[in-house]
Amino acid sequence: CPVSPGGRAATSRSPADPRCTADLGAQYITLSPGCAQRHRSFRSFYDDLLAHGILKPLTAPIKGMVMKEGSLNFMTPQGTSSIAKHYLRESGADVFYEHHVTQIYLRDGKWEVHEEAGSSELFDIVILTIPVPQILQLRGDIVNIINGSQRQQLESVSYSSRYALGLFYEAGTQIDVPWAAQYITNNPCIRFISIDNKKRNIESSEVGPSVVVHTSVPFGIEYLEWDCEKVQQLILEQLEIVMPDLPKPVNIKCQKWRYSQVTTPVPSCPGQMTLHINPSLICGGDAFTHSNFDGCIESATCIVEAIKCNL
Repeated sequence: CPVSPGGRAATSRSPADPRCTADLGAQYITLSPGCAQRHRSFRSFYDDLLAHGILKPLTAPIKGMVMKEGSLNFMTPQGTSSIAKHYLRESGADVFYEHHVTQIYLRDGKWEVHEEAGSSELFDIVILTIPVPQILQLRGDIVNIINGSQRQQLESVSYSSRYALGLFYEAGTQIDVPWAAQYITNNPCIRFISIDNKKRNIESSEVGPSVVVHTSVPFGIEYLEWDCEKVQQLILEQLEIVMPDLPKPVNIKCQKWRYSQVTTPVPSCPGQMTLHINPSLICGGDAFTHSNFDGCIESATCIVEAIKCNL
């Protein structure tokens, strides 16, 4: 699959038919009543996404879902990566992918950012929203710019790990189950299964269905360093037990999420961490709040406020 924005809000496409897609990361978006009350502006983000058709209410049956009173659930008809794509379109930003940053240096009031391929570029502001362990792996002046207290806070962050499987089918394939997705509680491997087109209320005779399988956290930890093909086979064996009548897919994608959801965020969940004021070097993302869309909004707004204060 080509690289696209969104991180763990990832939507993969079938090699046989790019119209057949599967969300291998975030499955649906939940607006919690607590966040809506604490941050009145949050609702405007949802209203904008609903107005553009990026979000729609989740009405398909999710077996085993625990609903919190006052929560609102939404799905993404074009896949969860469509949220990040929408904001990038609105921003008018030039986006470049597959630039693996390895070093950051302070050079005459600017940031000199080096990538693995050997090239470098100067920036006025750098914002890091990659997983915290990857921030701590960066080399260059950033190593000494992160002070002792900040490093201690960053090193306290932890993540869960899991695998996801995307199964893509040819047009006309029928997957006859009475649910669009379900949480699994009695399997040593599988935690969640989604029939993605059903979850999005999209039935098409021209585009085949797709199935997403998420493993449990204990399984993800146990097999984290295994070869992906071997893990894929283990998941498929368990899937056959859970869904013995599932048809044979035309394509399968196995995705390892080494950094899945934040289990221990930065203490006090500050939304962002300013490593350097002028020029600005700021860390953010779900590690500084919590691992859902509301957490992403909260971190993004905190980063914007920090930049405004630093200008």
